[in-house]
Amino acid sequence: MYRELIDEANRCILCKKPRCMEMCPINTPIPEIIQLIREDNLQQAGEILFDNNPLSAMCAVVCPHENLCKGNCIKGIKGEPIDFYKMEEKISTEYLRNVQIKPSELNKDRIAIVGSGPAGLTIAVTLARRGYKVTMFETNEKIGGVLRYGIPDFRLSKDVLDRFHDMLIELGVKIRPNTLIGPVLTIDKLFEDGYKAIFIGTGVWNPRTLNIKGESLGNAHYAIDYLKSPSVYSLGDKVAVIGAGNTAMDAARTAKRNGVKEVSIIYRRDFESMTATRHEIEEAKDEGIDFELFKTPVEIVDEGLIYRKTEIAVDENGEKLLKEIENSESLFKCDAVIIAVSQNPKNNIVVNNKGFDTTTCGLLLTSETGETTRKGVFASGDVVTGAKTVVEAVVRAKNVADSIDAYCKAN
Repeated sequence: MYRELIDEANRCILCKKPRCMEMCPINTPIPEIIQLIREDNLQQAGEILFDNNPLSAMCAVVCPHENLCKGNCIKGIKGEPIDFYKMEEKISTEYLRNVQIKPSELNKDRIAIVGSGPAGLTIAVTLARRGYKVTMFETNEKIGGVLRYGIPDFRLSKDVLDRFHDMLIELGVKIRPNTLIGPVLTIDKLFEDGYKAIFIGTGVWNPRTLNIKGESLGNAHYAIDYLKSPSVYSLGDKVAVIGAGNTAMDAARTAKRNGVKEVSIIYRRDFESMTATRHEIEEAKDEGIDFELFKTPVEIVDEGLIYRKTEIAVDENGEKLLKEIENSESLFKCDAVIIAVSQNPKNNIVVNNKGFDTTTCGLLLTSETGETTRKGVFASGDVVTGAKTVVEAVVRAKNVADSIDAYCKAN
């Protein structure tokens, strides 16, 4: 069954200075895993991957591999790089499916986790395994945050999240779905009820606007909202997606898969400037997504999107600048417009609870240890950093879990 994994592992030359591992944000011990695969010791490989990264099965799928392990593989210089992420996905998924982690004796302090995205899931597993009594609060009906409601099924199977849910229950984690922390259940109330520390990992779910006329029209939608439940939208036959990140690619591909005949990405620059990975861009092209470059949105109207042409200019210092071409407005006819230009955090907790300092765009301010400006409340993930990769959220969350552990022991 795993013959292909061993064959791929045997292609690895086990570099003395493995750049793949050095470029992995969470320092996955890739050479050690490769050696275990060669020895057909997949159980131990899965255990090491999980201990290093509880979300290994998911990161293996959604990480930007071309910029990390795969993109820095020595063999890729003159040939095909090692597809470690494919090995990691199979091993970690199988491990998660079959593992029976013996729950710790829950004899330590009570911890509240607000939000069940990558950061919250990492904190929950880490602290529950250390014996803390963890309760997770999630505003939606299922856990996963952006993993479930922001990444389409065709990129990440939700079965792995369902299994993760079951594992959390097995570890003794209590999960409260459909529960919003902030206006009713306040931070004060959580402390009153005996929680020693509180972790906030609520992500960024408010769409960033274009600040152009027409964003409130019935044919305009935000990608972060659309991706939560695309089947309830009636977009018509032709859709324009504004943006060039992975979320824009996800929205475009999702629309295509949900019956839209023509989907176009509208972007003001060129392909090289896009923040989406090359893999995601090529996948979109392969699925028939059109790309309309050097067009910047001006206004959304009933008939579609009014745009202005742009071009790359060079200033007196030789710096490249984006320039809008005067009197170049034109109408891109379409039935619906999806806006995918990043997100900001919601402010339910900050508005309804005292003691939190934020940045100008609403991100929570924390210390190096992850503690917010309110004592005993920690935060990490996108609500602190803005939209980042899943693996970056896991790395920071592991450090914050250690900080919460140290805080509880000291107080």
